[in-house]
Amino acid sequence: MKKLVLLCLLAAAGTAVANNTPLPDFSPVAAGQHVVINIPQMRLFLYENGQLKNVYPVAVGKNRTRTPLGNYNIGSKAYNPTWTIPASIRRERAASGLPEISSIPPGPSNPLGPVFVRLGPPRLGLGIHGTNAPSSVPGIRSHGCVRMHSNNALQFARSVHTGANASVIYQLASLNADANKHLWLAAYADPYQQRNLNTAALRQSIAAWAQANGLTANPARINSVLRSRNGRLVCITCQTANARVQGKLQSVAWQNGTAELSRPQAVEASEPQQQDEILPEGSAVEALTDGAGTETPIPASNRPAPRRRAAEPRERPLPATPVQPQDIPLSDALL
Repeated sequence: MKKLVLLCLLAAAGTAVANNTPLPDFSPVAAGQHVVINIPQMRLFLYENGQLKNVYPVAVGKNRTRTPLGNYNIGSKAYNPTWTIPASIRRERAASGLPEISSIPPGPSNPLGPVFVRLGPPRLGLGIHGTNAPSSVPGIRSHGCVRMHSNNALQFARSVHTGANASVIYQLASLNADANKHLWLAAYADPYQQRNLNTAALRQSIAAWAQANGLTANPARINSVLRSRNGRLVCITCQTANARVQGKLQSVAWQNGTAELSRPQAVEASEPQQQDEILPEGSAVEALTDGAGTETPIPASNRPAPRRRAAEPRERPLPATPVQPQDIPLSDALL
């Protein structure tokens, strides 16, 4: 009985989190699944037939080893995988004085956790997986892979299908409307220093929505959100600053400066669902991740990281607009 009550409470908590998580201005496919990862927000969104199914906190690539933007497909799944350590990470481990090993078997020391879900072609070395360092999620932490709490990774792996659409995006703000049509705004730190927040389009969309719905936007709250960039969701049209979200949030298509909601992408015909590709348990997986002992854990919060020094000369800015996986040279993906 106690276990049942706990499961019910966890389910209710998960629903509340999903209802109150700011949604990006993104149009998932109307038929089938779409995985969306917003880098600055450190969140993964799972859509099915255009509807939000779940939201997960994630850790993504560091500025030096970025998770590449672009459109992908979900690949194979490996439960209790063996981590084959890429040469680039073996060199890092050697430089840090860590043991010279080429792989880590399944178990509590494996940084992939209990499951690895391939993201894009294997040559990129990218995936969505669990972790042996839960305090590192969410965060800007990895060598490029997308890291989840292990229980979330298992739930995600069982929910998502091989062949599903996946998009890695970079949006520094979320503008949402609740059931009462009030606007809620959140803004995020800029970990990859893209500086691609179009504040003019954002303010234009806020003004258009307020006018269309007979509301008044609070300029001081808008400025405060854009200045703090702490990920906190603030109602910018409510009379009081401590208002609560009513019902489910819906994303406003603010990037176009409109007063419309983001809509699913229409598709001519849905492709038949691809059979899940599940590798034998314990399969070797080469992935751009790292172990718990290689870094100092960070608090599990959605606050921006402290300001860093300028990037090293060898780092090249990632385009603000998404690129396709096939456009990313293998040598760059493995940095």
